[in-house]
Amino acid sequence: MKLYITPMSPYARLARILVIEKGLGTRVEIVKAKTRSVGSPYYLINPSGRVPYLITDAGIGMEDSQLICIYLDSLDGEPRFHNPSHETDWAYRRVEASARSMCDGISVWTREMQRPESERSPTVLAHEAARMQRMADFFEMQILNPPLQEPRGMAHLILAVALEGAEKRGPGSLTDDRPRLAAWLRRMSELPSIKATALP
Repeated sequence: MKLYITPMSPYARLARILVIEKGLGTRVEIVKAKTRSVGSPYYLINPSGRVPYLITDAGIGMEDSQLICIYLDSLDGEPRFHNPSHETDWAYRRVEASARSMCDGISVWTREMQRPESERSPTVLAHEAARMQRMADFFEMQILNPPLQEPRGMAHLILAVALEGAEKRGPGSLTDDRPRLAAWLRRMSELPSIKATALP
């Protein structure tokens, strides 16, 4: 299989984490894609130009980190991060959706900051920065509740990727003055899969 990624994409990072967590390193080739570039050959592989993008052993391409992570997790018939019990565990699903929302907002902020300064929207940046703070407050209150304790699911991975992304590529640490969230992130950051895919 081939997994097309860009090193800075949090969504591609989630797929890379699943490759490691599920022991698929010998089955999945990681390929760096050239995106947001006119005429990139990657567009012949994935017309949307988004990452991650997985080409399965059968030669079938699939896009979207959620879909790809579910697929990778299911290959051995023993999903660890998409436990069937989560399908109707509304407390868990609520937390996972919130983590994804936080990750999305951080990505919007980061993309906006990549624009030339004259093209950036102060309104968008302010909105996303405020949303990050509200979400961090939410997770500081939620972090000790069962959905974010063991066993780990996608909610854990998404939240860890979001928090590290904010610190390294976003406006800064979201765990300052949030001791429970900071302690949780320190534990998550020690996972080999999180370390191996850490942003530079």
